[in-house]
Amino acid sequence: MISELSNPITKTLITRMRDQKSDAIHFRHIVVEITKHLLYEALKDFPLVLKTIKTWKGKNDFTSIDEKNIVVVTVLRAGMPMLDSVMEVLPDVSAGFLAMKRDEITHKSVLYYDRLPDCKGKTILLVDPMLSTGGSMCDALDVIKSKEPSKIVALNIIGSPHGLEVLNSKHPDVDIYIAQIDDGLDENKFIIPGLGDAGDRSYNT
Repeated sequence: MISELSNPITKTLITRMRDQKSDAIHFRHIVVEITKHLLYEALKDFPLVLKTIKTWKGKNDFTSIDEKNIVVVTVLRAGMPMLDSVMEVLPDVSAGFLAMKRDEITHKSVLYYDRLPDCKGKTILLVDPMLSTGGSMCDALDVIKSKEPSKIVALNIIGSPHGLEVLNSKHPDVDIYIAQIDDGLDENKFIIPGLGDAGDRSYNT
């Protein structure tokens, strides 16, 4: 299932991201805000559990998301602001990290770091701002699925139709929430119109 956000606020923030005048701190701030939009949509039907808390009137039970059964996984480094955003909203989720480098000649990704917590039977939120060819996302999903989670949800900010098609065909069981589907890819496999390299723009590199 592929779900593209249509909220006018989301679209306005994406336009600001595209603006080259947005410096690194402003760019990361927008990533954080859009990630929250994606998170709200992705978890709108998520089951709730009763949680006992101490209120001003004493202890009582209230419904809440079971954060202990959620793992947010990011593909370094561009996904770091997205991971921080999820953990700002859900501070009790666990975090996992994957690092992949794209070969500029073959355009294929190579996994060189895998630091995932226990994922068995849990819901995984895979966050990555850019979905271009779908290669690195598919590779990340292969690694995550080997850890036996119960469900995987992908959160992306910008994607190409080609990347979404690849991801959906290879992993049809993964729900994809994306803020903006752009026109396509150029000859270097960069998203058009896109916004440049999200990692570079986030960290001035």
